[in-house]
Amino acid sequence: MRVVIAEDEVLLRQGLRLLLEEGGFDVVAAVGDGNELMTAVGMHNPDLVITDIRMPPSNNDEGLRAALRIREQHPDTAIVVLSQYVQRRYAIELLDGRAARVGYLLKQRIADIRAFRDDLHRVVDGGTALDPEIVAVLMSRAGRSAGVVRELTPRQREVLAFMAEGRSNAWIGQRLVLTEKAIVQHTSNIYDALGLPVAADDHRRVLAVIRYLDGAAG
Repeated sequence: MRVVIAEDEVLLRQGLRLLLEEGGFDVVAAVGDGNELMTAVGMHNPDLVITDIRMPPSNNDEGLRAALRIREQHPDTAIVVLSQYVQRRYAIELLDGRAARVGYLLKQRIADIRAFRDDLHRVVDGGTALDPEIVAVLMSRAGRSAGVVRELTPRQREVLAFMAEGRSNAWIGQRLVLTEKAIVQHTSNIYDALGLPVAADDHRRVLAVIRYLDGAAG
């Protein structure tokens, strides 16, 4: 798996490179600003981009802007953005219109090396990875907003929050001490409540997460 890393802090950039290479990832470039990131992606056509949100030259949201451009210009490249803090607006911008092959994780998530690598693999495989703290903020906002998300039952909102993190039905069932069959029924009821048509399950799962984020943005 070919990876490009963008992080302006040298120690963290090198630490990420080492962590990924030890996990079998092929880090083809590790750069320090948004412009270098765009150049590296054009040169190497990676499977995955991992980028900080705040980077030079603007030291604002340059990494996020680059991630959005990469998603438009290289739709087959998976993207995971890292942040020091929870920023609801960034999550909504990043997932707007397509929640597949994308992740938004807090930097402290890297400390759990196995979970971090699992998140990366899930995103490259077409899934979604949202940090639980980010999901909690979105869920709190959605619970106060108008719209259909607020009308879900507490259990449905709990299941949908885990879906937004990118968790599988089996994982959710284990976490909630429910059978996988029960989780499938909950997800089916969520699809019905959100008015999502019958389609490939993964497709509806992505649509459900996007609808959830739309509710959180209200």
